[in-house]
Amino acid sequence: MAIFPFILLKSERLKSDPEMINHETIHLRQQLELLILPFYLLYLFNYLINLFKYRNHHQAYRNIIFEKEAYHHDTNLNYLKNGNWYGWIRSI
Repeated sequence: MAIFPFILLKSERLKSDPEMINHETIHLRQQLELLILPFYLLYLFNYLINLFKYRNHHQAYRNIIFEKEAYHHDTNLNYLKNGNWYGWIRSI
């Protein structure tokens, strides 16, 4: 979980998982793009809309616009280095 400016992990072994770290780092950048607080408000609002739409927690979570960007690019360890600011907008 990314709560600016920290990444919180369930276990020590996740520190060595580059895809997990990249995924959470993408969330940190998303938070910066939206000046932190609006990110959390939009994240929650999008989750609630999705929960109403899909009636399933997992589907609602996976379809949050911010999660779509992070999951789509978490294996690309150069994604953040190549710019790609506001990439989550493409998921709207």
